[in-house]
Amino acid sequence: MTALLRTAAVRKAYGGVQALAGASIEVEEGTIAGLIGPNGSGKTTLFNVITGYERADSGQVFLRDKPITNKGPDKVFAAGIGRTFQLTRIFARLTVLENMLVATQHRKGSQRRRALELLEFVGIEGHAGLLAGSLSYGQRKLLELAYVLVADPAVVLLDEPAGGVNPTLVNHIAARIRELNAAGRTFLIVEHNMEFVMGLCATVSVLESGACVASGPPGIIRTDKRVLDAYLGADLDDADPAADEDAAAGTVTIDVKENDGDDHPGE
Repeated sequence: MTALLRTAAVRKAYGGVQALAGASIEVEEGTIAGLIGPNGSGKTTLFNVITGYERADSGQVFLRDKPITNKGPDKVFAAGIGRTFQLTRIFARLTVLENMLVATQHRKGSQRRRALELLEFVGIEGHAGLLAGSLSYGQRKLLELAYVLVADPAVVLLDEPAGGVNPTLVNHIAARIRELNAAGRTFLIVEHNMEFVMGLCATVSVLESGACVASGPPGIIRTDKRVLDAYLGADLDDADPAADEDAAAGTVTIDVKENDGDDHPGE
């Protein structure tokens, strides 16, 4: 397969802190790739550099082998990279549908139909006319995913899609990602939920101190000594097997239209 998205020796420092120290990763077209690492390893910084929210001090970012290094977020988005955030970024005072239409900057009928189809796909079409600020935290994550998809990006970067939501909704999100991937969508996912990553991703890259120390299939990553050292000796195989099976199944019955109080940001 061909690398759709790759970074080459990306470096980024904040004063005396080296956030990225030659980070190189590859995401093959048509795959779901994971990006993991302990807190402070540079995952979000790398996401920010890829998507233009931070400037790299050196190194390169390529999309389809074309350099996009240090282009602004709008140009990166237009080039074909969509991105969600760890803390959702929505327009709380716009309706759910209006949030979707912002991505296209048009209100043509075809775009409106596409927006409604995506809201139905993620399961929140019943909230299209409501203010986005009235949604639960998990529903906001679904809106942000739909918002990104309306522009039909070549690759979607998801920043902790399972963070702060209940286990049932986590499975719902995993199922939507699998369905999109089966249709050809490429994903790069940053996530602390190891069950989610290991059950969903075909390949996983591991950052430590701003550099990629390992990359490969989940089964290899689980037992890689460099990965275990990066996680201070934590055994990634301690993940709940039942949770892995749930994520792998990719099917779930869920009513995401109601906020039962369990769906909220993690503390």
